[in-house]
Amino acid sequence: MALRLRQLGWAVMLVLGSAAGATLATVWITSISVIALGAGIPLTLLATLLIRWLADTHRRWAADRFGEPVTRSYLPAPRARWPAQLWAVLRDPASWRDRAWLVANSITVWFTCGLSLVVFLCGVVAVFYPILYQLTPPQVFRTPLGEGFRLDSVQKSFALVPLGVVFLLLWYKTSTSLADLNAQVIRFLLGPTEQARLRARVAHLATSRAETVDTQADELRRIERDLHDGAQARLVSLGMSLGLVKQMLPDDQLAVQRMLSDAQEVTADALTELRDLVRGIHPPVLADRGLDGALRALALVNPIETTVVIHLPGRLPAPVESAACFAVSEALSNAIKHAGASHIRIEVEFTPRSGGAGELTMRVSDDGRGGAAIDAGTGLT
Repeated sequence: MALRLRQLGWAVMLVLGSAAGATLATVWITSISVIALGAGIPLTLLATLLIRWLADTHRRWAADRFGEPVTRSYLPAPRARWPAQLWAVLRDPASWRDRAWLVANSITVWFTCGLSLVVFLCGVVAVFYPILYQLTPPQVFRTPLGEGFRLDSVQKSFALVPLGVVFLLLWYKTSTSLADLNAQVIRFLLGPTEQARLRARVAHLATSRAETVDTQADELRRIERDLHDGAQARLVSLGMSLGLVKQMLPDDQLAVQRMLSDAQEVTADALTELRDLVRGIHPPVLADRGLDGALRALALVNPIETTVVIHLPGRLPAPVESAACFAVSEALSNAIKHAGASHIRIEVEFTPRSGGAGELTMRVSDDGRGGAAIDAGTGLT
C-alpha cells in the first residue's frame, strides 16, 4: 500500500509537471521568436536550463520505476564564446527531443498518471459522499451522476459507497501499470538514442585506447629501466668477471675460484631479477577478459590436458586478479616441469562475505608425482 501511495504522490507531481512543461514550452517558443532582437537570448538559455531540470526530474522518476538510470545524452558545451555555446545548445538533438517530450508529455501524462489520479479521487469522493452530503449546502453534491440521479436524503447517498470501493479497487489494480507506461514514454523520449549511445561508446573507447597506450608506454619504459639498471648491469659485470677469470686461470687458481663463486652469485641475482620482472608484467588477456579468461588462456596453451572450473561473480580487483593469475601460472609451470602429470585441474571459486568482501579459493591439482597432501599437514595453506 505504501508503494501505491508513493505512486499517487508522483502522479500528482507529474500532472503538475506537465502543466509546468506546457508553460516552459510556450516560454521557449516565445524566446526563440524574439531571439533576433537580443532580448530572447537570456530567456532562451533560462528556458533551456529549466527544461533540462524538469527532464532530469522525470528521468529520475523513470529510473526509480525500472531500477536503472535513464542516461542524459546532451552534447558537451564547446569552449567558446557565448554565441557559439548558445548555438550548440540550440542545435543539440537532445535539446530538441526534450522539447518534443514537453508536448507529448502534456498529453500522455493525462492518460497515465492523470487517469490514475482521477480514478483515485472519484473513489475517495464516492466513499465519503454521505459525509459530503451532510456537510455541504443543499445546492451542491445532490446530483453526482447527473439530473437522472438526484439525492434527497443521506440514506440515498450511501448508494455511492460501493461505487467508490470499485473505483478504489480499480485504482489499486491499474496504478502500477499506468505508472510503468508513463515511465516507458519518458525513457523512450528522454533516454539516449542509438546514435547517442554509439557516440558515447566511441568517445569511451577513444579515451580507453589513449589510457591503454599511455599505460603500455609506461610499462615498456619501466621494463627497459629495470633491465638496464638490474639484470643488464649484472650480466655486464658477469662478462667482465669471466674475462678476468680467463686471464688469471694459468696463474692464480684460488682467485679464479673466488671470482667464479662471485659470478655464480651474480648469475643467481640476475635470474631472480628477471623472474621478478616477468612476474610484474600484466598479461593483456588478464586486463581484457579478467581472471576467468586468463586462466582459460593458460589452459589452452598448456602442453598437458587441463580442465578449468571457475565460479566467479564477475571481475575482481586488478591486484587480486594479477596475483591469482601468476600464482596459478607458477603452479602450472611446476606441474609441467616436475610432476610428470597427464592431466591438470584448475579450480577457482569466490565466496562472498558481508560488507562486499569475499574469499578467493584456488586449487591446482594433477595426477603426477609429488605435491602436497591436503589433509596431511604438509605445508599447504
